[in-house]
Amino acid sequence: MSGGGKLWISVIVASLGGCMVGPDYKRPEVSVPGDWSESTAGGPTAQAAGVARWWKTLGDPVLDSLVARAVESNSDLKIAAARIREARALRRIVSAGEWPTVNSSGAYRRSKQSESTEFAQIASGLGGAGGGVPAGVGSFGGFGNEMDLWQGGFDASWELDVFGGVRRAVEAADAEVAAVEESRRDVLVSLLAEVGQNYVELRGLQKQIGIVQANVKSQQEMVELTRARLEAGLTGELDVVRAEAQVALTRSQLPVVEALSRRAIHRLGVLTGQWAGALSEELSKPGAIPGVPAVVPVGLPSELLRRRADVRRAERQVAAATARIGVATADLFPKFSLTGGIGLQSNKFKTLGNWDSRFWSIGPGVSFPVFDRGKIRANIQVQNARQEQALAGYENTVLRALAEVEDALVVYAKEQVRRDSLGEAVKANRRAVELASDLYTKGLADFLSVLEAQRSLYSSEEQLALSERSVSVDLVALYKALGGGWEEEGGEGK
Repeated sequence: MSGGGKLWISVIVASLGGCMVGPDYKRPEVSVPGDWSESTAGGPTAQAAGVARWWKTLGDPVLDSLVARAVESNSDLKIAAARIREARALRRIVSAGEWPTVNSSGAYRRSKQSESTEFAQIASGLGGAGGGVPAGVGSFGGFGNEMDLWQGGFDASWELDVFGGVRRAVEAADAEVAAVEESRRDVLVSLLAEVGQNYVELRGLQKQIGIVQANVKSQQEMVELTRARLEAGLTGELDVVRAEAQVALTRSQLPVVEALSRRAIHRLGVLTGQWAGALSEELSKPGAIPGVPAVVPVGLPSELLRRRADVRRAERQVAAATARIGVATADLFPKFSLTGGIGLQSNKFKTLGNWDSRFWSIGPGVSFPVFDRGKIRANIQVQNARQEQALAGYENTVLRALAEVEDALVVYAKEQVRRDSLGEAVKANRRAVELASDLYTKGLADFLSVLEAQRSLYSSEEQLALSERSVSVDLVALYKALGGGWEEEGGEGK
C-alpha cells in the first residue's frame, strides 16, 4: 500500500473514533445550604418532598379534572411540544454531518457543434481526404456536428470529522433538545400552578359571595326590627335609615365579587384549552375552598437542583454552550474530505447499460484556513463568553429557585397564623353582634353599637375567607417553587 493510502486510512480511523477539540463538559458545582432557613414552616425536611401530583393533596375531584383537561388541551403546552419536535428535527440535521452525502443524477443532452471552429474545419478536411470517421457519430461537415449524450450515476462526498467539530455540534444539539424538553416541563409546572391558584381563588370568591349574602340577610332582619321599633315608638327614624344604609353598603360588594368570580371561571376555561365561558355551568355552583394537608414535606435544598425544570434547563444550556466552543475550535484545524462518483455514459440509449459505458472517479481533499484564523479565534472567544454567560445564568437560576422556596415557606406559614387569629376574631365578633342586638332589643344599647358590631363581623368574616383562600394559594405557590407537577406526566413532544 502506498504512503498516501496509509495516510488516508489513518485519517478515516481518526475521524471515526479520534479526539474532539474543545473542553469536555462537566456539570457545574454550586453550593447550596444543607437545610431551609424556613424549614419549620413546611414540615419535616428529612422526608422527601412529595410534589409529583401535589394537587391530589388538596382533595378536590373538580380540581383533579381541571388539571387533567389542562394537560390534555392547553395551547401553551402544545406550543412547547411543537418546539421539542423542532429541536429534535434540528438535531437530526446536525447529526447528518457525520455521514457521507450521496446524490443520484441522470441527464440527456443533444448538442450541435459549430462548423466555424478550427476543430470542425480540420475534421471536415479529414473527412474530405477520405480519413476514417467514427461510425454512428453523425454528420459534422463530413465528421459530424450533432450528437446525443445519455448519462446516469451516483456521486458522494464525505467530510471526515477528524477533530470532532461535527460531534461537538451533535453534543450541543443533544443538550439543546434536553433544554427544550425542560422548558416544556417548566411550562407544565406553571400551568398546573395557575390552574390550582385560579380554582382556589374561584372557591374563595364564591365563599365571599356567600358571606355578603348572609350579612345582607342578617342586616335586612335588623332593618325590619328597627322599623317595628319605630312603629312602636321605641326608636327614631334615624336608626331605620342607618340600618337601610348598612344593607345597601353591604349589598354593593356583591357585583364586584361576582365579577371577579366570573373572571376566574373564564381564566380556567382558557387554561383548559376551551373558550372562556365553557366552564360556567360546571363551576358556577359554589364549592368549598380546597383544604391543606397538616404537613407539607419539602425535602432538602439539594433535591431542588434535580427537580426544578428551570434549573435543569439552565444546566443543559451550559452544556450546549460548552460544546459550541469545540465546534468553533475545530475550524482552526484542517478539514479532510473524500469525494467520488460512479455512473454510465453513452451517446446511444441502447448502449447505456453496457459495461464499457461505465465511468468513475475518486479522490481525497484537504483544506486548511490560512487568512481566516483571526476570525476563527474571535468566534472561539465569542463562544467562551457565551458559555460564561450560560454558567452565570445557571448559578443565578439556582439562587432564585432557592429564594422562591424560602419565600413560599415563610408566606405559607405566616398566613396560617393569620388565618387562625382571624378565626378567633370571627367568633368574638359573632358574639358581639348577638350581645349588641339583644341589648338594643331591650333598649339597653343604642343602634350604633349594633351597626359597629355588624361591620366588625362582616369585615372579619371577609378577611377570614380571604385568608383561607390565601393559605391554599400559598400552598400551590410552594408546590410550584418546589418544581412539582411534571414527574408523572410523560410523552412530551411526541
